[in-house]
Amino acid sequence: MSTPQTPQFASPAPRGLCTDCGVSRMADPSACGKACQFIKPDYPGLEEKVHGRTAQGTGDERFFGVSHAMYRAALKPARAGAQWTGLTTRFAERLLETGAVDAVLTMVPDDDDKWRPRPAIITDAADMKHARGMRMGYAPLLALLEPARAAGHTKIAVIGIPCQIYALRAMEADLGFDRIYVIGTPCSDNTTTENFHSFLERLTDAPDTVTYLEFRADYHVELRFTDGSQKLIPFLKLPLSDLPADFFPTTCRTCVDYTNRLADITVGYMAGEGEQWLIVRNARGREMLDGLGDEVSLAAPGSRGKRAGSVKGFVENTRLAAGGLPLRRMPNWLRGVMAWLMPRIGPRGLEFARARVEMKAAETVLHLRREEPAKIKNMVPEHVWNLAKPYDLTPEPDEIKPPD
Repeated sequence: MSTPQTPQFASPAPRGLCTDCGVSRMADPSACGKACQFIKPDYPGLEEKVHGRTAQGTGDERFFGVSHAMYRAALKPARAGAQWTGLTTRFAERLLETGAVDAVLTMVPDDDDKWRPRPAIITDAADMKHARGMRMGYAPLLALLEPARAAGHTKIAVIGIPCQIYALRAMEADLGFDRIYVIGTPCSDNTTTENFHSFLERLTDAPDTVTYLEFRADYHVELRFTDGSQKLIPFLKLPLSDLPADFFPTTCRTCVDYTNRLADITVGYMAGEGEQWLIVRNARGREMLDGLGDEVSLAAPGSRGKRAGSVKGFVENTRLAAGGLPLRRMPNWLRGVMAWLMPRIGPRGLEFARARVEMKAAETVLHLRREEPAKIKNMVPEHVWNLAKPYDLTPEPDEIKPPD
């Protein structure tokens, strides 16, 4: 067993909207102009290259992107230290075991802060255990591409979030690798590791003893502690209104790809109803899933409840926030009632996932209009406008991208 490798990186080149995916730290930082999803994304073009076709404008593909199959899934048995059951890291581990790849580019915890992500090149399947679990913060994953290539790795797997994977796909043809497997996770908004620590301090009197935090599809945040205890906090009781205005950066509030549309396989939670949610997007994604055989249990994802009311309420609150107006706090007595009701009557399964994707589309439009209006016509793809349309968010004449 080896130690995950973390090469030294250059400092990031200064950018406006930037999540430090790592491209600006590479030998040619000007590649950001082609690769960044926050400049001029081309999802239809890249979907055609990666999946062989673009997402359909009807059915669930309009929410989640190209989908050959979707499942509610769980690894058997669940791996110790995993955020859910360990499927994401097991896919990569299996690719190393079979020789399908000779390196995996992923995140491991920083030596000095378990919550801070540290980019690492893993070449031994046994070392994938170090990559289990959630990290919070920005990490230049794609800066690993040049060191991996210099080390002689020709077949790699990359585990990343949407803004990282978009940039990877935009550069893929020029990178010189024989094969790249992409395991994507949906993004649920990011912030700095320092901000995350302040969030933990608002949730518990013992933040240093928290070992696990997850936003669950049953409208609760789950905390686990070093003594084995657990705490569940309803979403409606989270102190989100107490967070500073810049807690989530503009990039995360204006993300146009919540479900990692360009991954070979997306592994998330939103439609998992307590298990994991898989979206197999192409033949390479199917190859990874088939490679686990009976290790993974699969079932059709469920769908219950109605999302329209929840999304409309979110859109109205976001309009107020994007307009700089104070939000009215829900009375504490009503928070308790709604926290009890939401897991029972709110959208669940695929309907919960559809709701979150529509919320994200609305949030993108509203915040860009306030903070970066000149970028809307190039930055908001058609699939985002289509998701926002039912909530009276349609492009103004100056927000429409001119034909090439």
